[in-house]
Amino acid sequence: MELFAHYISLPYLLYGIVVTLQVTGLGLLGGLMLGTVLASMQLGRSPLLAGLARAYTVIFRGTPLILQLVFVYDALPHVGIKLGAILAAGVALSANEAPFIAEILRSGVRGVDPGQVLAGQALGMTPWVLMRRVIAPQAIRVMVPALGNEAVSALKNSSLASVIAVQELTLRSTQLASSTFDFFSIFFASGVMYLALTGAISGLQLVAEALLDLDRSAARRLRAGGVTAEVPAGVSAEVPALPQARPDRGARDAALAGGAAAVEVIALHKTYGTQPVLRGLDMTVRAGEVVALLGRSGSGKSTLLRCINHLESWDSGLVRVGGRSLGYDARGRVLPARAVARERADIGVGMVFQHFNLFAHLTALENVAGPLRWVHGMPAAQAAARAHELLARVGLSHRAHALPRHLSGGQQQRVAIARALAPSPTVLLLDEPTSALDPELVEEVLDVIRRLAVEERLTMIISTHQLRFAREVADRIVFLSDGVVTEEGRAEDVLTRPRHPLTARFLRVMGAEAPAA
Repeated sequence: MELFAHYISLPYLLYGIVVTLQVTGLGLLGGLMLGTVLASMQLGRSPLLAGLARAYTVIFRGTPLILQLVFVYDALPHVGIKLGAILAAGVALSANEAPFIAEILRSGVRGVDPGQVLAGQALGMTPWVLMRRVIAPQAIRVMVPALGNEAVSALKNSSLASVIAVQELTLRSTQLASSTFDFFSIFFASGVMYLALTGAISGLQLVAEALLDLDRSAARRLRAGGVTAEVPAGVSAEVPALPQARPDRGARDAALAGGAAAVEVIALHKTYGTQPVLRGLDMTVRAGEVVALLGRSGSGKSTLLRCINHLESWDSGLVRVGGRSLGYDARGRVLPARAVARERADIGVGMVFQHFNLFAHLTALENVAGPLRWVHGMPAAQAAARAHELLARVGLSHRAHALPRHLSGGQQQRVAIARALAPSPTVLLLDEPTSALDPELVEEVLDVIRRLAVEERLTMIISTHQLRFAREVADRIVFLSDGVVTEEGRAEDVLTRPRHPLTARFLRVMGAEAPAA
């Protein structure tokens, strides 16, 4: 035991720890930098860059680190690149760690729900904002355990640097044991030193996981994000009463008929692979009009909504929102992703998805307030006040600090509606807003949408299978079949006196009321 205590405090071995940490630090830092580049190449749109990154990964994952160490230290000098032993070991370890770290980064990014990415795009987030605010915060939570394991592996692999005479801990332990022949005490002390180092890494990993824990207190999360936790004065937590019925249909129809076109879709064609989805579709929606899209699954309703918001590109045709071709310049050329994001925010097209697509790492309040700050540059206090106001309107003030996974489906969809309304859009698109809900939760979401239809002068296009709701809320129904409009007209007329056989058959299947005698 005395010998063990002597060796574990011996400066000769302690210096070996310093060198071990130097090699490990160089390897992890270089591996993280190169791994980020490799991951970006594979996640990008260039097949050539992705292929080069995959080739690098195959080569450096498939050859032993000891060969890579020898190559860097002994072979590179033949082409005029001579590195010191520690630097050579760090470079070799970096090259070896990079593909493993790249796979961790790539899997973390791909593990983020694509629906959240789509929601961020619909809110007008640029690719950089989307990566920084939505993807990276969620991906890092998944990657921390794997990166911790990789750090431990790099620390242990640094012992192979002894092959190029790097005076790290293992080599010094071997040299000391060879001179004293006290192998057990020396290597036992060396093992305890390695265990202390790896234990420190594991401790840092646990600290990082605790700091990134989504279930920490909402007050702490909000203070860290600079958003006040109190409901502003004057904002009621009660759900407002539903206003009286909408104005007379005839008067409203006359008012809408004289309004400008808010959305124009002209001869729109869209295919997925070889499957046509939209076949020369034409549709015009007036400012302030509420249009319900009906049709069986696969008729093109969701694709049409995504084309209107330019979340999907199309093969031919024209889409105008507010008189502007969203996503195209004056010459008809497709704008880059950053410019498209700015146009979405400027034109004001909100979207509510059938699967909610809330940002899982943010509270209800942060889901609504965050995009106002990141996209529209609104001050934090003003964004928080707006978020509180909208959450109160949808009856969720008491759940403002809850994470999405702690909300029911109906509550999540109401938060999604509040988020879409936050920047005061001119057009609101709702894609099957109740299809992912349990039957008992459907009515609470439909009630919020009814309220919007009565209170707001907002152009709304709603894809739905709720026929009674469409009859109550919609000014006009557009029926789609196989990617074209087969029938459209006043909601009451289409639902009670359909002209097209496909419409009549759909309404019978969906259990619509029988036509009036």
